[in-house]
Amino acid sequence: MNKKKIFNDPIYGFISVPFEIILDIIDHPYVQRLRRIRQLGLTHLVYPGALHTRFHHALGSMHLMTQAIETIRSKGHEITQPEAEAVTIAILLHDVGHGPFSHALEHSVVEGIHHEEVSLMIMDRLNQHFEGKLSMAISIFKDDYPKKFLHQLVSSQLDMDRLDYLNRDSFYTGVSEGVVSSDRIIKMLEVVNDQLVIEEKSIYSIEKFIIARRLMYWQVYLHKTVLAAEMLLVKILLRARQLAMAGHELFTTPALREFLYHQHTRSDFNAQPELLLRFCELDDYDIFTSIKVWVHHDDKILSRLCMGMVHRKLYKIKISKQPISQLVVDEYTTCAQSVFETNAEDASYFVFTGDIENNAYNPAHDKINILSKDGTLIDISQASDQLNIQALEGVVKKFYLCYPAECIPL
Repeated sequence: MNKKKIFNDPIYGFISVPFEIILDIIDHPYVQRLRRIRQLGLTHLVYPGALHTRFHHALGSMHLMTQAIETIRSKGHEITQPEAEAVTIAILLHDVGHGPFSHALEHSVVEGIHHEEVSLMIMDRLNQHFEGKLSMAISIFKDDYPKKFLHQLVSSQLDMDRLDYLNRDSFYTGVSEGVVSSDRIIKMLEVVNDQLVIEEKSIYSIEKFIIARRLMYWQVYLHKTVLAAEMLLVKILLRARQLAMAGHELFTTPALREFLYHQHTRSDFNAQPELLLRFCELDDYDIFTSIKVWVHHDDKILSRLCMGMVHRKLYKIKISKQPISQLVVDEYTTCAQSVFETNAEDASYFVFTGDIENNAYNPAHDKINILSKDGTLIDISQASDQLNIQALEGVVKKFYLCYPAECIPL
């Protein structure tokens, strides 16, 4: 049995651990691994302070959950102690399945499987370790629990996850536009018909929350240089895997070797339980240690890509509202072939296109409902007198072209 302890957090100050089992969970290697996974992947290459980890975020989300529980209870809604413990565990573990560099390598290490699915696998494994004490937390995480508002506290358009990462990422990047009034929003939470809603007097805080999320996506998460760095990392892993599958010997850590020399899918995780243990040994250090060594690899393409990452010589990138024409792509590809003395197929490691999307608020997924004074519920896009909130319902899509700095832009 552990005594309750506190963590000193730069965002919230002292964070208390509300239940003894939670400290045992935090101490487990699966959760301690989050200390070695950066919250924002390669964003520190643009914002040098963005070196915080998934572990920071997990603790912060847990702290906000304790505040939300207190608020909802104070308004006459029952949340039993087992439910409070379970929903707190669920938010603590909501990102435990993230792979190295968070979202940057989501489908590069393991194909066709999202981090939420891996999180659930890890939670199931932890539930076995803790003799079934996480069963309710898993039920809430999967949205199988009868009280639906508990799941919404963990995963919705106004969950504790988003409230923490906006303020935390804003703090560490220095991008002040991401600051949101999490205290006020949490104090205004209410439950109506088993759904999480917001009292009308906090409508301006919700407007700012939605706008802050949009700005953080364009300024931080989808910043063009961050995108260029993440795509470079993806291309490095793609080239390394191509070489591995062709029988070339590459330096790797044992954990990375498993996923580099074998293309594992979701079905492999189901058939081979030991794969999850190997995945939980994999973190940012495995990837970057290997990249540092690959700088000296005989393969010129892998070596050049890794050198770009280690020395921050990233792709140049163009962002456009319209798809990039094939003519432009071909011109840059021809240039890359000449510069790197390679064929068109290998030049695709240096010249390629893609697209990005930003959807700050999506009422089709789930709504942020405002509780008016007469008791009616109104979607925020309808309740707000800000026309830009309604405009933010739409998906904004942009297109990009990455190319090497050696190729002079047209």
